[in-house]
Amino acid sequence: MPAGSMAIDCSFANYFINMPSGTYCANRSTNRVGSESPKGDGKWGQSDLGGNVYEWGRDWNAPLSPTCDDCANLTVATSRVHHGGCFGCGEDSLRAADRNLFPPADRIDLVGVRCARPP
Repeated sequence: MPAGSMAIDCSFANYFINMPSGTYCANRSTNRVGSESPKGDGKWGQSDLGGNVYEWGRDWNAPLSPTCDDCANLTVATSRVHHGGCFGCGEDSLRAADRNLFPPADRIDLVGVRCARPP
């Protein structure tokens, strides 16, 4: 989705646009890294943040302390948080604040990792 916009544009993300009818925004599978570039790139040059595959987060799914400085929940629980939407998910999952969870031992093609390197 374009910065500052609430409208989702298919040239920015790979997701399931219309669940009941089976309409996809881009593919019925993952896209190659950079497929939505440069339009879908983030502030620091990271590609394809909207859709494609959910990204595993560092957090485990467990209640957070009411006060914290670094709010990552590193206490081992049964499920790990993932976010960012996926090619088989609706547009509501594309929000960065959308958090879902899976047990880490589960294998599903909708969840992956983002490879990163130092600048």
